[in-house]
Amino acid sequence: MSTVRFHPRSIALAACFVAMIGMANQAPAASASNRTGKQIVESICIACHGEGKDGAPRIGNTNDWAPRAKYGLNQLSKSAMEGVRKMPAHGGEASLTDLEVERAISYMVSGGRAPDAAKLSGKVSHGTGEQIVASACGNCHREGSNGAPKIGDANAWRPRLAKGINELVSSAIHGHNKMPARGGFANLSDADLRAAVSEMASKSSTPTN
Repeated sequence: MSTVRFHPRSIALAACFVAMIGMANQAPAASASNRTGKQIVESICIACHGEGKDGAPRIGNTNDWAPRAKYGLNQLSKSAMEGVRKMPAHGGEASLTDLEVERAISYMVSGGRAPDAAKLSGKVSHGTGEQIVASACGNCHREGSNGAPKIGDANAWRPRLAKGINELVSSAIHGHNKMPARGGFANLSDADLRAAVSEMASKSSTPTN
C-alpha cells in the first residue's frame, strides 16, 4: 500500500485550521454588529411593526406585545430568526446577524427601554455542521457551483482559511460574490453557519490525494 505524503505547507495549514477551530468555538457565532436595536428597528422592522402590517405587533403598543412577551426573549428571538406566521425568517433581511435580531426584538418589546445585548441569550440550531452542509450548503459547495469553493479542494479553501473562521462565517451571513446572505437559507442561525463552515473547511484543509 502506497504512503500518502503531504507537503509541509499543507500540514502547517491543517494545524493552523485546527487552532482556528479551537478559537472559533470560544468566540460568539459571529462578530457583533455595532448597530443598535433602535437603528435596526427604525431602518428595517418599522416597515411592518410601525403600522402593524399583517398582524405584526406595533412598536410601542403594550397591548400588542404583552401576550408575546410572556414567552421570553429567547422564544421571541427564535421566532424572528426562524420566521413566524407572515413574518419571514430574519424579518426578511437575511444579512441581519442573530444578535441584531435579538437587539431589535428587545427594543420593541421593552418600548425602547432595554439596553442592547452584548451577546446572544440563546441560539437556533438545525443540526450538526455535517447535516446542515448536506441539506443546504452542499447544494453549491459539493460541485463548486457559481465559484463556491468545492468541499475537499484545499487550493480553493487555502486563501479563504487564511482570513480566519470568523471572516468566513461573516461572509456566509452577509453574502459574498454570487452567494446570497446565509446561502439563501434565511432561517439558518449564525451558529448553524459557523458549524457548516467549520465542517466544510475541516474537509478541505489538506489535499485528498
